[in-house]
Amino acid sequence: MEATNLLYRDPALYDVVQSDSTSAGMCQTLIDLHQPDARNLVDFGCGTGRDLEILAKRYECIGVDLQAGMVDYAHQARPELDIRTGDMRTARLGTRMDVVTCMGNSLAYVHDNNDISQVFATFAAHAQPAALLVLCSPVAPITRTEPTTATVDTPMGPATVTIRHTWDLRTQINTMHRQWALPSGDEARDEIRRRVLFPRELERYAEGAGFEVLDMHDGTGTGLTGPTAYTVARQTPR
Repeated sequence: MEATNLLYRDPALYDVVQSDSTSAGMCQTLIDLHQPDARNLVDFGCGTGRDLEILAKRYECIGVDLQAGMVDYAHQARPELDIRTGDMRTARLGTRMDVVTCMGNSLAYVHDNNDISQVFATFAAHAQPAALLVLCSPVAPITRTEPTTATVDTPMGPATVTIRHTWDLRTQINTMHRQWALPSGDEARDEIRRRVLFPRELERYAEGAGFEVLDMHDGTGTGLTGPTAYTVARQTPR
C-alpha cells in the first residue's frame, strides 16, 4: 500500500493540486440521495482532510489515513478535525457510523486480493445497520501509451508534469509514471500504482462484506463510461 507519490511527500502541495476536487460534493449528493438522515461519517484514506473538512460541516466525522505525514499536516492545517493514523486493512475504531467513505482512489492502493477483502471487512465493522458505503475508485484501466504534459500551479510557481501510463493485465495494476519539473529547477519522479477493480469484481467484494450495491456511475451523469466510478452500497441485515 506504500506509494511513492510526490504529493504524499509534500502534503501542502497535495492540497493545492487537489483544490479543485469535486469528490466531497459528489459524496454529499450521494448521501443526500440515499441516506438523507445521516448524522455521522468515517472516511478511510482521508489524506490531508481536505474533503473531510467540507463534509464536517454537515456530519460528525472521523478520518483515517495510513500516511503519517499527511495526518501530521492535517492536524496542523485543520486542527478541528478528528483525523487518525491507521491502516484501513486492520483499523478498528470501536464505533459504527451512518456513512462509511473511501474516496480519492484510496482503495486502489490496496493491491492484494486478501488485503482488499480485509478493507471491506473494515468498512463493515464501522457500518451501522443499513449504513451507506460510498467509494471512489478506478474500474477500468487507462491504456493510452503516449505521454501528456500539463502545467500545475504550486505555492512556489508553475511546475510542469509529464505523465505516462502502463497497464499490467495480470495484476490489474495501472501505473502512472510522472516526471516533475519544479519551479526551483529541480526535477522529481514518482510512480503511482493503482489496482483496478472492475465493476462486477467490486460488487463481489462489497457483497462479500454484507453490502448491497445501489448504484455505480462516473459522476458525469451519463452512467458508467469513464475509468473512475463512484460506488454506493448499503449494509444489509445478516
